[in-house]
Amino acid sequence: MTSAADEAPLWQPGPERVAAAAVTRFQSWAAEHHGAPAEGGYPTLHRWSVEELDTFWRAVAEWFDIRFSTPYETVLADRSMPGAEWFPGATLNYAEHALRTAEDPLRADAPALFHVDETQAQAVMSWSELRRQVGSLAAELRALGVTPGDRVSGYLPNIPQAVVAFLATAAVGGVWTSCAPDFGARGVLDRFQQVEPVVLFTVDGYRYGGKEHDRTATVTELRRDLPTLRAVVHVPLLGTPAPEGTLAWGDLTAGDTEPRFEQVPFAHPLWVLYSSGTTGLPKAIVQSQGGILLEHYKQLGLHCDLGPEDRFFWYTSTGWMMWNFLVSGLLTGTTVVLYDGSPGHPDIGAQWRVAEQTGATFFGTSAAYVMACRKAGAHPGRDLDLSRVQCVATTGSPLPPDGFRWLHGEITDDLWIASVSGGTDVCSCFAGAVATLPVHIGELQAPCLGTDLQSWDAEGEPHLGEVGELVVTAPMPSMPLRFWNDPDGSRYHDSYFDTYPGVWRHGDWITLTPRGSVIIHGRSDSTLNRQGVRMGSADIYEAVERLPQIRESLVVGVEQPDGGYWMPLFVHLADGAELDDGLRTAIACTLRENLSPRHVPDEIIEVPAIPHTLTGKRIEVPVKRLLQGTPLDKAVNAGSIDDVGLLAFYAELARTRH
Repeated sequence: MTSAADEAPLWQPGPERVAAAAVTRFQSWAAEHHGAPAEGGYPTLHRWSVEELDTFWRAVAEWFDIRFSTPYETVLADRSMPGAEWFPGATLNYAEHALRTAEDPLRADAPALFHVDETQAQAVMSWSELRRQVGSLAAELRALGVTPGDRVSGYLPNIPQAVVAFLATAAVGGVWTSCAPDFGARGVLDRFQQVEPVVLFTVDGYRYGGKEHDRTATVTELRRDLPTLRAVVHVPLLGTPAPEGTLAWGDLTAGDTEPRFEQVPFAHPLWVLYSSGTTGLPKAIVQSQGGILLEHYKQLGLHCDLGPEDRFFWYTSTGWMMWNFLVSGLLTGTTVVLYDGSPGHPDIGAQWRVAEQTGATFFGTSAAYVMACRKAGAHPGRDLDLSRVQCVATTGSPLPPDGFRWLHGEITDDLWIASVSGGTDVCSCFAGAVATLPVHIGELQAPCLGTDLQSWDAEGEPHLGEVGELVVTAPMPSMPLRFWNDPDGSRYHDSYFDTYPGVWRHGDWITLTPRGSVIIHGRSDSTLNRQGVRMGSADIYEAVERLPQIRESLVVGVEQPDGGYWMPLFVHLADGAELDDGLRTAIACTLRENLSPRHVPDEIIEVPAIPHTLTGKRIEVPVKRLLQGTPLDKAVNAGSIDDVGLLAFYAELARTRH
């Protein structure tokens, strides 16, 4: 990912927008009450937020009126990583904050949730109805014996029932964990068996790509292989009756019980998220009620600038951290838009039609979707009414420069484009959206508040304007409490703190630019390293996939037993394209001219498709391991791949080369 240092901004917020932004108002208030700098805008606020970390997070808690049922003793009792101790002594409840808009009689009947499916049928749930259902279900969970700390699991698509089940779990102090129903039984069991849930919410099936997908056999397998379950709750998405031995969703949410919110310690677990698990059992990442509450208030209320007048859409599934992030939009009084279906059915414009139909003001999607729209020649701004969309945010992978240009040209030239980067590990962003800063092509606007983001060289020294390791040198409240079933913390430590003791190393290559923006170059744990020069795979994908003949690509660097280095580029071709000498030359020229001669692959190989994780990320490390001769069953966790059959190609290629 590259950007010219002297290039004019693609977008610049006007003075009225800057003045009205929540982060501007927060800075003025924090200057008056907590000594934050009153002048200098976001850069000075960010510097203060990392230099005065305790004061910053105290200010966030006050600004968003966090309801501590018992007060905290101090903001940060222990700053060590791992092991930072936030707001000791405090008790609170996440769900209480997510539902407090319902307490406002002027907003109680306003929409809390919009739900849309592939048929474009829309359902609306008001704040008062959401609160009623959560209250009813929470009471039923208590009646089932669910107590604080018990795990409650959901095998559910992105539907209102999933939101209700999560909030009811949080209300009783339970620990939520979820998988999307496109996960097979093995992928679900690899996750849920680690945490031993006592309740399972499940659908009978789901709709995707214009088809109904029955999941009753998978649910039967889950019930058999999760022996800790005390109850299974049936959500009849396809209209089937509750199987024998299960509870009906409608029966558990029919009551009119005032919610009772268990007041739990700040560090009480809220949910368990999972890493992709491509090369082993997924890491079960535990995050806290208080840590997520503060981090998401900061991220959604200040960075995304969301408030009661907004409608917040992000294309996601319950198996990806962005679902948890999306639901947290409720904290800011925002109407959350849930879409359950394929991103491209019946055509590539599906997500944009959801935005039009629901009046979305903040539109979140993947960089891959934006680039697919561009390649397909879509014109959503021309064909649909997207006048309410103020921001388009992308994640999952870096948004290439052509993606910035396409959004600017096709949606509106007054569009705030927020490419963001973070991780499941913190369920938040390290860098991304700032409503008061300009947008430069190919760049994330800035590091996030309270995030001491740095780029380090191989010796562990920070540098500017050069590619380095993404590190965070001070704790964030949403960093994991621990991994589940990691009693001595060794797996957690080795995942982030083994390279630089006491410093979070995330595994991305980044550049911090002199103007304060951030460029993401791809994963550093699948590093391309030729002649001592480290290169990011994302830069190669951005350049190669500009070619209309290339649908998608995958590049890896393979160290050879003889000391050599082999860098193949795998390409999935567009319909009708042929990998002939002309296309090979075009690929090589594109990489040489846009990047450097070192970026030109040793070999270009056509593949039937590119394998991904279940959350849509290209799997570079398992492919590299296969090419190094690692057996398929040891190179990858089959339950974590969207189409494990695709890996046979790479395994056979490795066999024929050795």
